[in-house]
Amino acid sequence: MTVKTKRMIYTVLICLVLGYLFLVGFVYLRQGSMLYYPVREITETPKSIDLDFEEITLRTKDGFNISAWFIPSQTERGVVLFCHGNAGNISHRLDSIRIFHDLNLSVFIFDYRGYGKSEGSPTEKGTYLDAESAWDYLVDIRHVKPEKVILFGRSLGSAVASEIALRHKAGALIIESGFKSVPDLGSKFFPYLPVKLISRYHYSTIEKVDKIDLPKLFIHSPQDEIIPFEQGVALFEKAKGPKEFLQIMGGHNEGFLISGRIYIDGLDRFISKYL
Repeated sequence: MTVKTKRMIYTVLICLVLGYLFLVGFVYLRQGSMLYYPVREITETPKSIDLDFEEITLRTKDGFNISAWFIPSQTERGVVLFCHGNAGNISHRLDSIRIFHDLNLSVFIFDYRGYGKSEGSPTEKGTYLDAESAWDYLVDIRHVKPEKVILFGRSLGSAVASEIALRHKAGALIIESGFKSVPDLGSKFFPYLPVKLISRYHYSTIEKVDKIDLPKLFIHSPQDEIIPFEQGVALFEKAKGPKEFLQIMGGHNEGFLISGRIYIDGLDRFISKYL
């Protein structure tokens, strides 16, 4: 091998290493924008589906105003504290609000900081504080009995709801399309990067579910293209009882709608049994 060839190989290797390090640095710095996809515009309200609601502003412990809706049920079995996913805002959850309302449940849904009309920018600690302010409002201001509160989280919201379930004795916890942790999930999308070493976000539900002393329902679809079904199963297996698993069908964002009565009846059975 000539000296010239060796130099070319070294140059190529150095370029590859530098390119890889650049990619690692890019992902490290851009994690927030890869995790959160907030939308500011409120496109609809519960009035759009003929439901009365109250528009509420919460104040977090670190000084942010958070936007929320309370949708009452006249024959209330309980109150769903709704922690939504990482994209959009509360105006994109009307289908779920309708389902819960038809099950005679009031719904309290809030936007994380940076979403909808809520102030600030999203962070992991911030989303927990936002959910904490929602809990405090229900229990301290509305005087809802904690045992009547159902903590519901879908996708990213499952990690937020799990954190609140760890802190407070609610009536039940529902984890829909949940994941083990951000590093575990990130390894799926970036298999060649040291995700667990560079992750600045954790949302580690897998470390919490065995410490949560509430009835738990885990909902997941084998066709979920974003959060692997196996991650939902892993959460269920790690959790201590009482616990149940509801297998639905369809993709990540529309599975609860496609599943129809399977989903609705599964929710109803769980709520009737434990609330």
